[in-house]
Amino acid sequence: MSQGPGDSVDGRPDWPPLPLAAWNDTRHTLHMWTQIVGKIRLGLAPMENHWWQVPLYVTADGMTTSPMPYGSRALQIDFDLVEHRLRIRTSDGRRSALSLQPRSVADFHAELMGRLADLELPVEIDPRPSEVPDPVPFDQDHVSSAYDARWVESFFAALRQADRLLKRFRSGFLGKVSPVHFFWGSFDHAVTRFSGRGAPPHPGGFPNLPDWVTREAYNRELSSAGFWPGDARLPEPAFYSYAYPEPAGFRAESAGPAGAYHHEGLGEFVLPYESVRSSPDPDAAVLEFLEATYAAAARTGGWDRGELERHAPTPGEVKRMEARVDRAGQKKVAST
Repeated sequence: MSQGPGDSVDGRPDWPPLPLAAWNDTRHTLHMWTQIVGKIRLGLAPMENHWWQVPLYVTADGMTTSPMPYGSRALQIDFDLVEHRLRIRTSDGRRSALSLQPRSVADFHAELMGRLADLELPVEIDPRPSEVPDPVPFDQDHVSSAYDARWVESFFAALRQADRLLKRFRSGFLGKVSPVHFFWGSFDHAVTRFSGRGAPPHPGGFPNLPDWVTREAYNRELSSAGFWPGDARLPEPAFYSYAYPEPAGFRAESAGPAGAYHHEGLGEFVLPYESVRSSPDPDAAVLEFLEATYAAAARTGGWDRGELERHAPTPGEVKRMEARVDRAGQKKVAST
């Protein structure tokens, strides 16, 4: 019997199968929908360094734009990937929603823009998809329409695990570090650490993305890691890690756990999702990969690790710290 959405391996429903070939059409449709919502955020949110104002964020049931300013009002758009709804909320209490179901990108685009106009929040966006080859403008894409809710739920389960582990990895850094966020252009979930030094202008070359946009994103020396469901270049989901500018000797460094390797075509270390799922301890495998590949970038790049790093507390240590804070709070209340 073949595996399907929601199936588990070794009793691990939190790490469901996610073979790209099984849901690639759905992945593409969802990618285009997130680009439409992401471009709304791009149009409304004030500029931040490295384009940090444009990503989406993982929530308990999907992804969100977080509040976006619209004059004196605030607008928030959420992908509910559990109940399969796109929810629109405003600071003055107005609500609207779209069903996430098999429907074309053009149909989704038209209805979302119509709902925003009905809420007196009209928004104009560039209808051309970013970072994809041969893009079809959103309002003209009547072909991309697949949406298999079961595979979307499997993707969201994997995304939740990635979000949790990337946040834990992020906690071990004292230097400048990005939020853990979902970039809708490349359709990946990422966190980026910075050495504190500048970087040479990035050569660019990403499809349908101006080079000046890329240069803003990569204007500081960095080590970046994340989770990606894959595409034609790597037809499987994987965790990844890379450095910019890439230091001499970086590719020869250890990638950490079994199954991890350097993908020459992508110029990145990758740890296939299937290697994680089949590991005796998936969390340990992912964290080992993240730490090993960051260490490779920092070591070969000559980062000042003593100033930039700290011990990341384990879950047990976090619980003990919370208990101490709770006891201190109880004592304070008792003494008043």
